Amino acid sequence: MKKIISLLLLLACICGVTGCQNDTVSNAKINYGTSSIYSEEDMDEAIEVIKDEFNTGEWREFELQSISYSSDEECDPDNLGWLRELAEANHVAEDFTQCIKFETDFHTSANAPGQWNEDTEYNDFQWWLVRTDDGEWQLLSWGYC
Repeated sequence: MKKIISLLLLLACICGVTGCQNDTVSNAKINYGTSSIYSEEDMDEAIEVIKDEFNTGEWREFELQSISYSSDEECDPDNLGWLRELAEANHVAEDFTQCIKFETDFHTSANAPGQWNEDTEYNDFQWWLVRTDDGEWQLLSWGYC
């Protein structure tokens, strides 16, 4: 019995150290599109923020199927402006200089929480992220606009 408990504790420690990834996230297809603003590395950093959301809380039970970069046109001063206003309204005082938009397709679980339809496909769900010069991406808004 001690060996079984020791083995379970060891497995728990390994998961804690390696950060066990949700398989429903790691299999998502990535579409970088074409951008003259952002490199794939820039996009990968933003995509990791979105994937982290799918590895926590209510998103954890959902299957992330794809993540697609919207377009350079979406990363314009007008969208950066309303995102800055949203940040200010939420008491985020950073001076963001860049924004990026992704769209995801995902499938909800059979026991999806209240605001989600159970066992349903969601397509073109939007994720807006912002950052300062040389800063990290921060998720600021998500949903359907």
